[in-house]
Amino acid sequence: MAGLRGYPGVMSRRHRYGNGSTHAATAVTVIADVTAVILGLWIVMYLLDANRANDLVHFVQGAARWLAGWSYNLFTFDTVWLRTLLNYGLPALVYLLAGHALAARIRRIEH
Repeated sequence: MAGLRGYPGVMSRRHRYGNGSTHAATAVTVIADVTAVILGLWIVMYLLDANRANDLVHFVQGAARWLAGWSYNLFTFDTVWLRTLLNYGLPALVYLLAGHALAARIRRIEH
């Protein structure tokens, strides 16, 4: 009777390979994490005065500006490094919290 659900010690295919909601939750988590990493990377590059003529720095800046577009210039402090930290750090935190909360909700759908 191996392979039948309900028998002790036998793992169903759904649990062995995961299900659609598990994969969707993983995808949401990865997207949220990558988004936060890009924003955090730009903050670090800015604070360390990275060469903006460099292609990688230019790409990260453009991606971070696009990702933080909804909060761009939300804070207008005179201190430039603090303004950059908050204008890009807040979206990173929002993406992390919202993405992980959504992933947790998706995982609960199937269980």
